[in-house]
Amino acid sequence: LGLDPHSGDPAELQKAADLLKSIRPYVQNFHSSQYVGSLANGGTCLVVGWSGDIIQARDRAEEASNGVHVAYSIPKEGAPQWFDMLAIPKDAKHPEAAYAFINYLLQPKVAAANTNFIHYANPVPTATPLVDEAIRTDPTIYPPADVAA
Repeated sequence: LGLDPHSGDPAELQKAADLLKSIRPYVQNFHSSQYVGSLANGGTCLVVGWSGDIIQARDRAEEASNGVHVAYSIPKEGAPQWFDMLAIPKDAKHPEAAYAFINYLLQPKVAAANTNFIHYANPVPTATPLVDEAIRTDPTIYPPADVAA
């Protein structure tokens, strides 16, 4: 519709609601995680999902050699960006230990090892060269600069 996705205008919200209602007969379900397995086994043909979930479905389909090919793309209009975070509760009994753990996780070798294991990008620029080439060059995990912009 070309509308501002952050709009609070009731008329624009109604236009969006009407558009979504028009596709309702074609929607199997709304679920935050069940689509991973369904996509990997061919039971679902299209999802709006998090990149990590789609990568997981892609890898499961490849491992199963079931003829299902899963691809991920970011629309030219853009998409929400997610990020994980670490937080220390205000009343933590050992905040120094929490800071030390966070500092440990942010070491380039540790951040790269995490990325190599879970296939999620990390926020440590100096870790990127240490990430396996297949992961750091996968546009699903590390989108090109023009897409990220």
